[in-house]
Amino acid sequence: MTRYLRVPPPARGAGARAWCAAVLLPSALLVTGCGGSGDPAGTDAAGPDRPAVSSPGSAPARVVAGGSPAAASSPAPAAPAPATAAAVVADPERSVLTPVGRELRVLDRPGGSETHRLAAVRDTGAPLTLLVAEEAPDGWYRVLLPVRPNGSTGWVAADDVAVATVHHRLEMSVAANELRLYERGRLVRTMPAASGTGDTPTPLGSFFLTELLEPTNDGYGPYAYGLSGFSEVLTSFGGGPGQIGLHGTDDPGSVGTASSHGCIRLSDEDITYLARTLPLGTPVDVV
Repeated sequence: MTRYLRVPPPARGAGARAWCAAVLLPSALLVTGCGGSGDPAGTDAAGPDRPAVSSPGSAPARVVAGGSPAAASSPAPAAPAPATAAAVVADPERSVLTPVGRELRVLDRPGGSETHRLAAVRDTGAPLTLLVAEEAPDGWYRVLLPVRPNGSTGWVAADDVAVATVHHRLEMSVAANELRLYERGRLVRTMPAASGTGDTPTPLGSFFLTELLEPTNDGYGPYAYGLSGFSEVLTSFGGGPGQIGLHGTDDPGSVGTASSHGCIRLSDEDITYLARTLPLGTPVDVV
């Protein structure tokens, strides 16, 4: 069973999918392993590297209401690890959008042709949340889209969305195998992280958090975020899109190495801290 969590809401403005090469099937959510071993990608066998996780339709899903996502079921997180430097960067606040209706039309330009029609609720039960890349003065937003190819964008009408603000940003260095958390431009936490191997690298680019799950199967730690990006090597898994994730692990020795199939893997302590801190839509830059 996988629990679908409500994350801390971003500040309002004016206005369990599983990870690596993943596919949502009618009866189960199958996951590739983010480790460097196990069955080859593309097989459907469950196991330590490919556990099967219940989909929303196959088992009851418990939503943790309000506040931090797991306040009712998890102990308080440890104090934040000290940042490696008291760095301040020019990090503007970012806007995120959620649809006000049951669907959201995405166009190729303001007032142009429809390219996508996205459901307001994702298959995992998470609310559709999109990160704004550009705001036009005539009531349109260009948003990053959680679709292939990575970096896809589209335009949505301001009348069709509610606007909120996020103050955090994640930056993943695949060279250093390190994840950095910024709040209002200040580096507040530095975390060792596993990235993809040379054969299955973590894709570079600008992404955002799309959903937060609480897996109950082995291998993924207490929490798993979905990212808006996809593996550029594992183009499918059992027919699925190969979505990248950010999650914990039952193999702490792999953290800080290039050992995954493309996901970003953290210690359970660090992913718990992020799950209690970051709302959906938080930017994630992989460099």
